[in-house]
This record gives sequence, C-alpha cells and structure tokens, in this order.
Amino acid sequence: MTPQRTYVTTTIPYVNARPHLGFALELVQADVLARHARQRGEQVRALTGTDDNSLKNVLAAEAEGIGVRELVDRNASAFQALRSPLALSFDDFIRTSSDPRHRAGVERLWQRCTEAGDLYRRTYSGLYCVGCEQFYQPEDLADGLCPEHGTAPQQVAEENWFFRLSRYTSQLRDLISGGRLRVEPASRRNEILALIDGGLHDFSVSRSQTRAHGWGIAVPGDPSQVIYVWWDALGNYVTSLGYGTDHPDFARWWEGSSRRIHLAGKGVIRFHAVYWPAMLLSAGLPLPTDILVHDYLTVDGRKISKSGGANADPAELVSEVGTDAVRWWLLREVPRSGDVDFTRARLVERADRELAGGLGNLVHRTITMIHRYRGGVVPATTDTSPEVAELERVCAQAPAAIDAGLADFDFRRATSSVWRIVEEANRAIDATRPWQLAKAERSGDARAAEQLDVALAALHRACVSLAACLGPFLPTAAALIAAQCAPRGTSQCGVLPASQALFPRIGSS
Repeated sequence: MTPQRTYVTTTIPYVNARPHLGFALELVQADVLARHARQRGEQVRALTGTDDNSLKNVLAAEAEGIGVRELVDRNASAFQALRSPLALSFDDFIRTSSDPRHRAGVERLWQRCTEAGDLYRRTYSGLYCVGCEQFYQPEDLADGLCPEHGTAPQQVAEENWFFRLSRYTSQLRDLISGGRLRVEPASRRNEILALIDGGLHDFSVSRSQTRAHGWGIAVPGDPSQVIYVWWDALGNYVTSLGYGTDHPDFARWWEGSSRRIHLAGKGVIRFHAVYWPAMLLSAGLPLPTDILVHDYLTVDGRKISKSGGANADPAELVSEVGTDAVRWWLLREVPRSGDVDFTRARLVERADRELAGGLGNLVHRTITMIHRYRGGVVPATTDTSPEVAELERVCAQAPAAIDAGLADFDFRRATSSVWRIVEEANRAIDATRPWQLAKAERSGDARAAEQLDVALAALHRACVSLAACLGPFLPTAAALIAAQCAPRGTSQCGVLPASQALFPRIGSS
C-alpha cells in the first residue's frame, strides 16, 4: 500500500531585514506537522524560503545605500541559517529572485491564467500600502490607516494588469464553506467567508517597471510591467516542485499529495485563502487542502516585525537559552487563536519548570533509580499495579491525542498530551515510592521486590513513550531520551547508560 503523501509549506517572508521570532513560530509549527506526518509513515515534503522580489526589499536596500542583490542575498542567508538553531527538517528552500525553478513556473502560471481569459489590462487609481504590498479599498482602512501596519497608504495611479478574481466568488465560497478547502481555525474561515460575501474585486497583478525599480519578474509579453509580488510569491508553492519545467516532482507532490497544507499568519490570509485558490482555479490546478492560520506574537503588546522596532531575533535567542527552550515555548505558549506576548522571562520560567524541573528531572530520576536499585538493568516484567495503571493509560492514549491536537492545528493541546505523561509519571513515583520498596526489599520482602520491578518497568516505558511522543516537538531532546532509555546491548547485560542532564536550568545560568 502506497503511503499517504503530505506537502507542508510556510509563507515566504520578505527579506528587507533579518528574521524575527514571529516567523520562527511558523517555521516550528510547520516542522512539527512534517515530523509528525513522517513519524506516522507518510511521505512528506516540507518547503520554506524567502520572497526576494518585493518593493520593500528594494526600499530597504536604498535606505542602506547598497544594491538590492546584496541586501536580499545577505538577509535570505539569515533565514536559511535558522535550520540548525531551530532544529528544522525542511526538504526544500526556495528563493524567488535566484532559484532557476521559480521564474519558469511563474511565467507558466501567468500564461495559463491568460489562456483562461482572466488577465486584462486597465488604468487604476487606489490606496497602496508598501508594507502589505497591496491595494486597499477605503472601507478596509482603520481611520484611514492600514489595519496591519498603522500607516497611511499611498495614492497610486497607473496602468496595470488585473486578475478576474470576481469570476470565482461563488466557487470559492462553495469550496470553503463545504470544507473542500479547509481554513482553520473556524474564526478565520468565517472571516474569509464574510470577505467573499462582501464582494470580491478584481485585483492588480502587475506593477510598472518604474515603480518596481526594475526588480522582479517581467510580465510575459509586456516588459514594461513587473509581476506583482504576491502573484510571484504565491507561485512558489508550485514552482518549487518544478511547475513550468515539467519536473516529475510537481505531479508527485502537488497533484499526487492527499494533503497540501499551507501555514500562514492572519495578516496574509486574504492572499492564501482567496487570491491563491482563485489563481489555481484559473490555471486548472488542484487547490491546497488546508490553510492553517496562526495569530501573532507581540512584544509589549506590539506585533513583532522585522523593521517595526518590536523584534526578537530567534538565532540570538537560541544562543542564549537553547533550541529546546525556544521550540517548547512557541508550542506550549501560543494558543490556537489569539495573539500572545513574548517575554524572555516567560520563556525561561516555562523551560525551567517543565523541561528542566519536569521532563528532564523525570528521566533523570527514572534512570538513576534503575541504576541504584537494579544495576542499570530494566526489569523484564510486564505486570502492572493500581499505582501505575493511570500512567499506562495516559501513555497508551497519548499518540491518538497528539494526532487529534495536530489535526486541529492546536499545538498547545498536542503538547499537553505529552506533558500529561510527565505529570502522571511523577504521580506514579509519589504513589509507588520506589525508595521505600527498595528498603523493604533489602529487609527480605519479596512482595516489595516485585512491586519495585513493576514500578521501575512502568516508569521506563513511560520515558520511552515520552521520547516517541516528543519527537515532532523537541527532536533533539527526544533522541537524547531515547538513547538514555536504550540498553547498551547484550555484551553489557542490557545496562542503561548513566543518566545525563537533558535540560540545564536557564534561570540560574
């Protein structure tokens, strides 16, 4: 039986500045989904990358007094370098300005939509936000300001190419309301349905070469125009698979995947849940199956941004507190819906309490007791007792609970299922009191010896379960726990390695 194929993508951020923790959230969420699917035996391809062809990048380069190519190469490298500090497992990284796959695919997509009769040229005047790289209707503004950036949009008038988005209004509504195009959480799905019901306007899909400063992909057959950055950027989900070059990866991973999952922040939901599906419908291509939307991280109540002053550099943060602490905070602290404020103090408190004081301490205590009371050899018994019954039930139910949490795009619920193992294992230690059983055993109590074997074996199984369940969330820590729980081999009588600290306390460092 052929394994199910799953294709997971992140948005591709502008590279006008270095990466921030808000995008690290999306990277880690996508990585968890990809690792979890692989763990379930699915064939997985995970993609991230950078949006290089943006006017924001051009303006940032001008502000620094350097060339656009120099700026985008430098900053894109910083995004690509997040792989190691965040322990990411992406299969592909695309850059829209330099990857040879991209231009051919964007041009093919443009041609297909032209053939469908969905591209036309007209003069337009409107309110344009450079930060969002989009035109706004006056009713979409908040007191005349961009609702995303709080800045006054520019009045722009020029002749551009437009896409007939309005043609796909009813089709998009049916797809989303019927669940064929799944938008989660429900509040975001309702937001998109309300947007559609309010009437979809055709949108501009090109810019003049002059306003684009000559940066970007020229419109096929019209070199006076550059393809609009969002049309260009959204195409990366298929151009990275060889769309436009007839590479077999496109048929395998876009047309052949049972799940095509896009992760996106709430500020770009319109592009991913409305514009992109309409473009695909026009081109006669399959749609994504899931658009999973996260809210924002804030610093002192302000949205984290690369250039807005409220920032937290993920690479610097990892160098201070470690990969596991950063990933754990992002997955345990950020809700399914609603913004959450980041502080280093909150991160440190959770890492010290749950990783060092909870999970790490549990594994250390378990391995140490097996060494102290059984010479490092895990008791072979599979017997159980009332004191460990709940622990065994929680371990048995954890994989399905994690599956359900991640299926609902709820990382807090999924990690809570992992944390329950830690809580129940610590309760089992308090209930069984292995140190008292060992003392009774030394006094000749055979029943206490059996109970000690049952307790230690159950705790060891719980740690093994933890390693497996933790794998998608904290892959490095999961591998260390698995190694500490694995006997060294028959040549050493199956003795466990000595316990080593998994998580240093950050607050005391």
